[in-house]
Amino acid sequence: MVWPAVLVILLIGLFPIVYTAIVSFQNIDMFGEDTSFQGGVHYARLMGDARFWQSVLHTMIFLVVALPLELVLGLLLALLFLDRLPGKQIFVALLILPVVTSPIIAGSTWRLLFDNRYGPINQILSWLTGEPATVLWTVNPVYVYPAILLAEVWQWTPFMFLLLLAGLSNVDQSLNEAAELDGAGFWKTFWYVTLPIIKPVILIACLIRALDLFRLFDVVWALTRGGPGTMTETVSIYAYVLAFKQFETSYAAALAVVIIVLLSLVVMAALRRVEFAR
Repeated sequence: MVWPAVLVILLIGLFPIVYTAIVSFQNIDMFGEDTSFQGGVHYARLMGDARFWQSVLHTMIFLVVALPLELVLGLLLALLFLDRLPGKQIFVALLILPVVTSPIIAGSTWRLLFDNRYGPINQILSWLTGEPATVLWTVNPVYVYPAILLAEVWQWTPFMFLLLLAGLSNVDQSLNEAAELDGAGFWKTFWYVTLPIIKPVILIACLIRALDLFRLFDVVWALTRGGPGTMTETVSIYAYVLAFKQFETSYAAALAVVIIVLLSLVVMAALRRVEFAR
């Protein structure tokens, strides 16, 4: 009885991937179709595409900076809320509001906050410095990355917090109490007892966020459209530009296939680490 459901899931999940792979070997655009076999022309072009590699670099910058920040902040919040605090449920409910907000809405909201004339962030800076602040957060190359990272960390730190809080809540407290009786302080107990137990949860949380960051689109698009120039253009934004602005459907499909393969390899390696951690 399970096989019909499995078949439906496979068709829904695999058909778009297979079709994308087929398109990547053709020469289809938005104005007409040339379904003749083109071989690996698009893949060869992709390997020499400087803009593609720049978009990969930009994506990796967001991943390498945002992921550790979200992990550390999420873990600190989880440790804080692990104990029984007055009004804990209310604070947790408020804390997870960014996660349930649409990323494009979150990005648009932060764009308003960063507005150089009327945004409250510049107004706060003016109040603190005593001088008019007109920082171009989404245009100036110096500030554009911190602006995007702030919006991304704000929205997704609560996600890490929820997963890590669930992991910490399942730790047998008798183990921590035994370590404390042996003279271990809070941080030693956490490092040598708690952390190894929740390591699989941390790996899964990091894997989910890493995959999500690698396809980062909404927040960056809402804030900068990949600008200034192509300075914050991620892989997903570049694929969008290729497919829907430059109308190079097959080339965009080749890019998508490469990303799917790379992410699949990352997932398999990460899952092996999770199994080893257990």
